[in-house]
Amino acid sequence: MSESTHRPSLGAAVYYQDPFAALEWLERAFGFKRQMVITDDAGQLAHSEMRFGDSYVMISREWSEDSVSPVSVGGKNTQSVHVQLSEGIDEHCARARAEGAVITREPADQFYGDRVYAARDPEGHIWSFGQTVRAVSREEAERVSGLKIEGWI
Repeated sequence: MSESTHRPSLGAAVYYQDPFAALEWLERAFGFKRQMVITDDAGQLAHSEMRFGDSYVMISREWSEDSVSPVSVGGKNTQSVHVQLSEGIDEHCARARAEGAVITREPADQFYGDRVYAARDPEGHIWSFGQTVRAVSREEAERVSGLKIEGWI
């Protein structure tokens, strides 16, 4: 890898039974871009990275009992991936829906100033997407939500 390639401090790995189909679908539905795809001599995916903005996600095949797709464990998720958009969240949701994403939370404005939706991909991974639509102070967010908030940026 080139030294000039920016490596974000944090990325995620998401496991699929069919990682090549996932790469295609994530491009079409969410607008991710393939950064790197490495295959072994048998043609299996050894490693891949997709970019979105200044972040990345690794798409991998199932390779151990601990690294499996939700479809292999009854649809269960122990985490989800959140992606922050700079614009066009409603259009992004429509694009994902048109590609077969199951929208588990319709786009809605949140007390903290973001508009957010969530979607399930074909293998059951949950992805959430947000876009800041208005500036909100900590005090306003606390008043509206009834929550105590620490560490507000």
